[in-house]
Amino acid sequence: MADHKLQVIPLGGLGEFGMNMAAIRYDDNIIVVDCGMMFPEAELLGVDLVMPDLTFLKENQPQIRAVILTHGHEDHIGAVPYFLSEIDVPVYGTDFTLALVDRRLEEYELDEDPRFIHVKPKQIVDIGPFKIEFIHVTHSIVSAVALAITTPLGVIIHTGDFKVDPTPTDNELFDLHTLADYGKRGVLLLLSDSTNSDRAGYTESERAVRPRMEEVFNRAERRIVVSCFSSSIHRIQLVLELAQEFGRRVAVVGRSMVSVTEIAHSLGLLDIPDGILLRPQDAMNLPPDKVAFLVSGTQGEPMSALSRVAVDNHKHVSVEKGDTVVLSARIIPGNEKAIFRMIDHMARRGADVLYGPMNPPLHVSGHASVEEMKLVLNLVRPRFFMPIHGEFRQLSKHARLADHLRFAGLEETFVMETGDVLEIDHHGARRAGRVAVGRVCIDSGSVDDVVQEVVIRDRRHLSEDGIVLPVIAINRHTGRIESLPEIVSRGFALAEDGSAFMQSARQVVAKTLEGSNQEEKTDWGVMKEKIRADLKRFIIKETSRRPLIMPVILEV
Repeated sequence: MADHKLQVIPLGGLGEFGMNMAAIRYDDNIIVVDCGMMFPEAELLGVDLVMPDLTFLKENQPQIRAVILTHGHEDHIGAVPYFLSEIDVPVYGTDFTLALVDRRLEEYELDEDPRFIHVKPKQIVDIGPFKIEFIHVTHSIVSAVALAITTPLGVIIHTGDFKVDPTPTDNELFDLHTLADYGKRGVLLLLSDSTNSDRAGYTESERAVRPRMEEVFNRAERRIVVSCFSSSIHRIQLVLELAQEFGRRVAVVGRSMVSVTEIAHSLGLLDIPDGILLRPQDAMNLPPDKVAFLVSGTQGEPMSALSRVAVDNHKHVSVEKGDTVVLSARIIPGNEKAIFRMIDHMARRGADVLYGPMNPPLHVSGHASVEEMKLVLNLVRPRFFMPIHGEFRQLSKHARLADHLRFAGLEETFVMETGDVLEIDHHGARRAGRVAVGRVCIDSGSVDDVVQEVVIRDRRHLSEDGIVLPVIAINRHTGRIESLPEIVSRGFALAEDGSAFMQSARQVVAKTLEGSNQEEKTDWGVMKEKIRADLKRFIIKETSRRPLIMPVILEV
């Protein structure tokens, strides 16, 4: 055993929110746990999605045995189409998780049909030297699992995303017994969700949302519009039950809400009362106190159903004075402006908009708070601990929590970042260098539309300093300029006397052309570079700005 090494390599999701992905390698065998994407930050202009860089996995492609998915949230499955377009391996997951992946794959054209392997909690599968047991956990999405990965060097527990909900609405309890059994037998390494490590106490149960929702349905005199994450099947079930109880029919609005609801219903995970659903186009004809809407778009995404409803631009749904709008989701950091702008639009229409922290709550987190993290640490009692899923401050808080518990057997905690390698052998565990990691920016949702870093840089440049286009008409026979060059600018603030500045800029370009010899004038590449350099020097001197300068030469 002396030569055998076990490596855990986070390829995304550490030091950031989203893009959760890890490679676990024993000798020449790799399994990949989760394959998520993230939504872009504000500085990634024009980018729709961000995927993990697969360089390390592509370099080691022959060693990859499978992808294992813990649950169906986008930050855990969103990059699977991108992954499968590069690397063809089996994908393991629960029925609901794989159904959500299949829905995403419909938007892509893969060369090979995906090889899905459906698993259930308590099932054990063998993949190369790994024996993997799927353990049911409670989370804000149904069919979430943790993984117990038995390797020749010991057991790795990967929690996935979780909270310990003692009263889940589907009565499917967190399987703490199986986790405790592994703890008794001895766990080599625990990888555990750190998202709420800065939140004391316990995360409230999903059932805590019911009293507030009951109050909404009890008090609302007109239409009710509820928006939640389309993957929140528990929340959708609650709305359907309350609508039935209070004599309302429900219209489901938004592409993701409709497709996920259909998937959950077909798998028996969502119980839809008979006769309660109606088509969105018929909903506005019913008396206002007899209808409720389930609408996707909680984060104010520009083209989402809820955003269109807010500006009265939806073909079937509109919000009117006295209607109640419920945002039953957390405000994801970075989305505040878009969400509050959407809320403002609905408030202007006279709607009563309910959002944010309340008691009882409209929304509860799907992630464990500090006391639940302590519970998992105490049950598993690993030899080594590595916090995962969260920004660096959350990872370090989770690590300190483990150190404070000081349970017997914990040798070391490792606060790692994406790309760091944790290596374990019979001598112990240690950091062992880094692998290539990064981000791949995708435009318009297609895995073919990869945006290079230089493009992002140009977009940032354009957004800050604008663009200047000197347009020069040159006679193809004589090489002489036909008229004084024109200069077109966009997003570039001119000096006080704009016309004088522009006139001077045109003179600079004309002077550059006059000062060039006949040979240079016939080489458009050289001329463009000379014009760019001279005009750039002039603009920096006059305005201290650095717009993007793109000379255009027209032959006449």
